Amino acid sequence: MLLYFRGCTAREKLNSISKATERILRAANIKFETLDDEKCCGSVLLRTGFLDDAIEQMNSNLKDLEGKVILTSCAGCYKTLKEDYKKYLGIDLKVIHISQLLEQLIKEDKISLKGKDNLKVTYHDSCHLGRHAGEYEAPRNVIKAISDLVEMENIREKSRCCGSGGGVKSAYGDLSNSIADLRIKEAKGTDADLLVTACPFCKLNLNENSEDLDVLDLSEFVLRHLDLNDGNDSTLEEEVQ
Repeated sequence: MLLYFRGCTAREKLNSISKATERILRAANIKFETLDDEKCCGSVLLRTGFLDDAIEQMNSNLKDLEGKVILTSCAGCYKTLKEDYKKYLGIDLKVIHISQLLEQLIKEDKISLKGKDNLKVTYHDSCHLGRHAGEYEAPRNVIKAISDLVEMENIREKSRCCGSGGGVKSAYGDLSNSIADLRIKEAKGTDADLLVTACPFCKLNLNENSEDLDVLDLSEFVLRHLDLNDGNDSTLEEEVQ
């Protein structure tokens, strides 16, 4: 069975992302479980220099993770579980990011979409999913299956950071906001109707610094275009607000 590891941000601050992901999984008839007492994957400790504490946290998570296929919403969780657990613990976990699963579900017609619309959507590459983990195409393929993708000037390995990673948002709030503002201005320069990212932490910071451009996580974006055919669209919209 699939283990959906929600991650701190999608679990605690932006649970519309975890709700959207779980609804998509149910629509695709994918059996999954979540952890009642899910802890941080250790990414924050690693990125802020607390290596010993991070390794202790990672070791404490192993009993819940080993032997399972792990789905993540968070790009930071994806990079940490997939690469850092192997680097520091020698444990090779099976990890998939939500963008990769969504690409597969669309390609295999496992979820039904309402059809391609006329929205112009621009995509923000998160540092962890893009530069750190090398995943650039899956989220773009998902967007292009639904809407028109319009690219910003700085994308893929040259993408601007959202400004929130590495402890910057917590320690240097003004700097974090100024970096996010630069990215929002770049996104607006595409004349896009919507900004989509595949990292809850990126969504959090970009959304807080965007007044007139909506920012969605990729799972929320897909859910809006899911053809449920079950009469629950209005209830669903309330669930993921």
